[in-house]
Amino acid sequence: MRVLHVLKTFFPDTYGGIEQVVHTLASHTQPLGIENRVLVLTPGNPRRDIQPSGYEVIRYKRDLYIASTGFSLSFLANFKKEAAWADVMHMHFPWPYADFCYLLSGIKKPSLLSYHSDVVNQVQLNKLYAPLRDRFFAKMDKIYAASPGIIQSSPVLQKFKNKTQLITYGIEHFAQLPAEDPAVKVWQEKFGPRFFLFLGALRYYKGLHVLLDALKGRDYPTVIVGRGDQHDALLAQSRQLGLTNLHFVPEVTNQEKRSIMRAAYGFVFPSHMPSEAFGVVLAEAAQQGTPMISCEIGTGTSYVNLAEQTGLIVPPSDAVSFGQALDTFWQQPERVSLWGRNALVRYEQNFKAETMARRYADAYQDLLGSHSE
Repeated sequence: MRVLHVLKTFFPDTYGGIEQVVHTLASHTQPLGIENRVLVLTPGNPRRDIQPSGYEVIRYKRDLYIASTGFSLSFLANFKKEAAWADVMHMHFPWPYADFCYLLSGIKKPSLLSYHSDVVNQVQLNKLYAPLRDRFFAKMDKIYAASPGIIQSSPVLQKFKNKTQLITYGIEHFAQLPAEDPAVKVWQEKFGPRFFLFLGALRYYKGLHVLLDALKGRDYPTVIVGRGDQHDALLAQSRQLGLTNLHFVPEVTNQEKRSIMRAAYGFVFPSHMPSEAFGVVLAEAAQQGTPMISCEIGTGTSYVNLAEQTGLIVPPSDAVSFGQALDTFWQQPERVSLWGRNALVRYEQNFKAETMARRYADAYQDLLGSHSE
């Protein structure tokens, strides 16, 4: 079976949750007899390359980038040709230009859509785009979302709830590192035996300014790992608040990511807007048995982190509540230890890559079967 994934950008041009999900899906369905291609735009030179795990990435030159949307004449001109290779089209939302190319090309193949997030930031443009989006969604045989929360909270998915189903994201399996692992000890020697950790892109919707406000007057060691356009503003805010135990780490390797997550006392995730549709990094924290503090934003974050079971959930943009959650963690280590054990169990039962791959492989097969009838 041949599956063509269509999304707006991919490694190494960008690193984000959608890219990670598509990579995991393509690499883990390959052993199940599915040949995958990933069709994207690039700001660099157009090219085709084979990833080590066996799937092909086809990159067309991006001509224009407006309102977080890439456009490409060569992509449009070749879209129908690329689609002709596939048995199943797997579209990844949001990328409005892909909707346009799909409709204009008159694709009639079995097609499904992974709905990764609502379009939150472009309010007025979204109103203009809505008719095109709805026409495109009507052409999809099935729509899949990664959590019950986003299915229930998304006004777009509510329009198409009769064809929307749940397939949760899965992540690459890595065993929980032992607490005495030397790589784990390195981080604890550097930042202390107990520290809070955030890891991810430093973007506007991550709510890190709320975390910093919550840390005011508290001396809990806290580490922020990542790069992004909010870095300088966060650094300035940290100085203004007099946070002396806040540490910025630009980046870590994949192995270092696992060891610092295992070393952390708690994982903090203050994302305060529904642009944060799932939080794959929460599943990665759960994989290492690290309990979490996150915000209730009506998406998938509260599906990964279960209140009072794997950590705490607080209202968004509420520094007082977030600070109280930090206090609870710090003052109640026995509860924190239990939440960490529960987090590992929740990962094992719900967020493995192999589980996601099997479910999508079944969805592809069902789609082909329904179209052949």
